[in-house]
Parts: sequence; structure tokens; C-alpha cells
Amino acid sequence: MNSGQVHSGLIIVDKPQGWTSHDVVSKMRRIAGTRKVGHAGTLDPMATGVLVVGINRATRLLTFVVGTSKTYTATIRLGQSTVTDDAEGDVVTTTSAAGITPEAISAGIADLTGDIEQVPSSVSAIKVKGQRAYTRVRSGEDVVLAARPVTIHRFELHDIRTATGPDADGTLLDLDVTVECSSGTYIRALARDLGGALGVGGHLTALRRTQVGPYSLDQASTLEELAADLRLLPINDAARVLFTPRELSAGEALDLSHGRFIPAGDDVGPVAAFAPDGTLVALLKNSADRARPLLVFAPGNGTAVDENTSTVGENGTAP
Repeated sequence: MNSGQVHSGLIIVDKPQGWTSHDVVSKMRRIAGTRKVGHAGTLDPMATGVLVVGINRATRLLTFVVGTSKTYTATIRLGQSTVTDDAEGDVVTTTSAAGITPEAISAGIADLTGDIEQVPSSVSAIKVKGQRAYTRVRSGEDVVLAARPVTIHRFELHDIRTATGPDADGTLLDLDVTVECSSGTYIRALARDLGGALGVGGHLTALRRTQVGPYSLDQASTLEELAADLRLLPINDAARVLFTPRELSAGEALDLSHGRFIPAGDDVGPVAAFAPDGTLVALLKNSADRARPLLVFAPGNGTAVDENTSTVGENGTAP
């Protein structure tokens, strides 16, 4: 597979448990036959579900995918706190959650819904003075990250049950929830904060991402399925789903392919501009009475990129 636009697009992967997002990118390079592969938002190894992967020129769309809202199904265990705020870390405190009522849980969830300030997990991939927070924690450093604004659009409780398993003694509770949230939200931090607010501690035991922006599990394929049949969403189709489309005249398409401005459109942008033959030419944003190209995809054109956009590499960003 070459790096031309004809073989560029997005692939919706159902990430398996135990794999890092980088592992998936490495596998997709072999399956797709190209080195130019990136992903739009890291999933922890424990997590499964939707990972949007870009191939060739479509990697330039990943910046815009990263910023979209995301939806997860998760299981939160009340009564235990861990070093990592999830099941992969050592348990640091255990407190009986047997007396926690459904009403108290619902109230705690309500307090964590909407616009909130969230402190990311200290073992997140956020960089502190050029080094990942989790690297500093593993070296013995005490890391406390600054709170950041996030939006929890939906935090829905489906089930409350007594936890089972080797570490459960009948005093721990498992909650099955669905969370729809803004980019940058840490679901394990929600689990930690809910348990903290209820006075018993909490951590995440299961996480599955079911949607990233317009892309859902219904469109996702396993790595095994992709090895047999590479289900690629062509870059032209992917852009029509992500952005409002603008149909160009032949003259406008030519101007944009050379990086020139064209008259402003009805939408502020970004919008996806298409040539008369349906080919994606550029992403546009209005600037006064002109439409300014943010990215130009026309074959043969180089790199018309402004300071607000960039290609997401294989390390992606935190979910």
C-alpha cells in the first residue's frame, strides 16, 4: 500500500484488552503495509473498544477526532482505592461499602455530572516537565497533577451489586455505568472521585470505549478481522462524517489546491471542501470574508497547516 490519497482513510479498531494503543498502531502498519499510521486518543491497556486509526494522509484528520466527545461503559468498585485508580494498581486502602445506599451513589454521580474540575490520575500519560507522569511515579516521585476542566455529558448508573472475586469479602460494591464525556476526561479519575466522595474509596475494574465522535463499536473491527479484510473508511467519506461539507467549483478547488484563499462560506468552520468529483481538497475556516485553508489534501500540494492544527502521531493523546 502506498502513501497516496487513494489508500488513505480511517479504520475503527476494537482494541483488545492487554494491548497498548502503540501495539495496535504497530500491528496496523503491518496489516496496511505503510509506516504512516496514527491513532486518535490513547486507550489504557486494561481498556477495550473504539480506537480510531488513521492511514496515510488521513492521519492529518486525527487532530480533529481527538477533540470529539467519547462514550464509555465501565465498572466502578467502591470500597477500595488503588495506586493507579484502576484494577492494575496495588490496593492502598480498603473500607466497607456495605452501608452505602443507592440514593447516596446517585447523589455522588450527580455531583460529578456536568462541567467539573478533574485531577487526572498521577499515573496518566500527561507530561510533567517533559516526562510522563507515570514515569515519575514509577521512579518513586510523588506526583500531583493540576485540576483541569472537563464536561461529563452523561453519567448513568445501570446496576449496583455486591462485588465477587478473590479480593471481595462481601463489603465491596460494583457499579455498572455509562459515561459520555468531553475529550481529556479520565474515567478512572471519576471512579476515584466517586469513591472518595462516598468516603470508601473507589477504582475502575473494567472500561470499554463505545464511541469516539461519530464512530461507534458498530463500525469497529477486531485486529483479526482487519488482517483478513482491511475495512478502510476512505478519507473523502471520513471527512464528510467529521465535518460540514462544502462543495467547490472547479476554480475554487484549483485555488485551494495551491493554498490560495477563496470567498467565505456559510459555516465558520472547520468545513471539509470537496472538488466537483468528490475528492477532499482542504479543510477550511472563515476569516473575515475569506475561507482560509487549515489543511490542504489535494494531490501534489505540500503542507498548508496553520498553528492550531497538527498531525497526531502514534502516541496520540490521553482519552
